[in-house]
Amino acid sequence: MSTRVLEALARWALPLGAVVSIGQASMYNVEGGQRVVIFDRLRGVLPVTVGEGTHFLVPWLQRAIMYDVRTRPRSISTTTGSKDMQTVSLSLRVLHRPDYERLPNIYQSLGLDYDERVLPSIGNEVLKAIVAQFDAGELITQRELVSGRIREELLKRAREFNIVLEDVSITHLTFGKEFTDAVELKVIAQQEAERARYVVEKAEQEKLAGIIRAEGESQAAKLLSDAYKRSGQAHLELRRIEASKEIAGTLASAKNITYLPSSKASGTNMLLKVD
Repeated sequence: MSTRVLEALARWALPLGAVVSIGQASMYNVEGGQRVVIFDRLRGVLPVTVGEGTHFLVPWLQRAIMYDVRTRPRSISTTTGSKDMQTVSLSLRVLHRPDYERLPNIYQSLGLDYDERVLPSIGNEVLKAIVAQFDAGELITQRELVSGRIREELLKRAREFNIVLEDVSITHLTFGKEFTDAVELKVIAQQEAERARYVVEKAEQEKLAGIIRAEGESQAAKLLSDAYKRSGQAHLELRRIEASKEIAGTLASAKNITYLPSSKASGTNMLLKVD
């Protein structure tokens, strides 16, 4: 019995192996974030895109070409000239992916490395064209406008190659050494001018304060003189009394001064100094 089983297995081993191999070759899986284009030896690239999951094809006659359709970043850099002939270096960061429905066309015209073939070329073209419309100062002060125009033009050019751009942004913008030095000198000159203006304004304020102070002192002296004229000796007597009060307060606080009883006849206080 065992001999017959072994003979049967030997007889069917080769056909079964062939069937298994053909079955494995006719099945393929499409993972998440991937799409497949089918190349047929008789009909060429089929005009359909295969989505995620397990699918079948005809072995040898058909071949599955896998595309990664997830959004990917790419940097594009260029050096060009502005409207006023200043050297400008720019870098863009774009997030791109292929158009799912146009993958057969992308494979026929560009191949698997479509982004390497297209993005650097159209990126440099658009950057040079847009930057040439602005002078160096406008590139700094109107950066949002420049970025918007670059984004709009780049989206339009990418659509011609069935590439979808999710985002476009300027990550780097620098100018040549001569322009940078000129900007620095201009900033320094503006700072020096502001400092000089502050010094002048301070001097003017001090001068004005001096004039006002002198006018005040002159006015006070005039008022005092007028008061003397109006009050005559009464004002002087008042000032003498105030001075006497200050002297009396000072003497009262001194430890080596003793007061003697006043003389009613003379109306004066007798002071005795104790050493």
